Amino acid sequence: MRRAVFLDRDGTINVEKDYLYLIKDFEFIPGAPEAIQLLNQAGIMVVVVTNQSGVARGYYTEDDVINLHRHIACKLEQYSAHVDAWLYCPHHPSGRGSYALPCNCRKPLPGMLQEAAMRHNIDMDNSTIIGDKIADIEAGKAAGCHTILVRTGYGAEDEKSVGPQTVVCDDILSAVKYLLK
Repeated sequence: MRRAVFLDRDGTINVEKDYLYLIKDFEFIPGAPEAIQLLNQAGIMVVVVTNQSGVARGYYTEDDVINLHRHIACKLEQYSAHVDAWLYCPHHPSGRGSYALPCNCRKPLPGMLQEAAMRHNIDMDNSTIIGDKIADIEAGKAAGCHTILVRTGYGAEDEKSVGPQTVVCDDILSAVKYLLK
């Protein structure tokens, strides 16, 4: 079984911008590419798990999400870094059409993490989720992995709500350095 680090996207890898989908608006959080490179060098699988309710709300399409992920992947290549798997939840209960449904993939539920674990033979007991929201932490706990909250994105305001089992770090780079020490 493989060890993985699950990464939230918005507010963890990239600067939080409401309903980000335009490539021109994408901006890495400082140190994010280096953090992913360190995980790659350590032989740890990197899996992005991101809620994308903008699809359900009609703000953008699944193709827009996929195109942005391709752009991020190309940018990471400049740092000799890569993401092994990209998972996203396009659903929201108050969305439109076939996306307007309760699902088990929308964080704080663990569906995306569980799906990745099944697909890629991931050892959840030895894996970690890094995110900037309580929903990320709850998804990680529900999936049985370790949890790290970063203070970027919404993390600084959510920090007061995490329990003692969750490590809190300033950003993704400090979180990865903590994991690898």
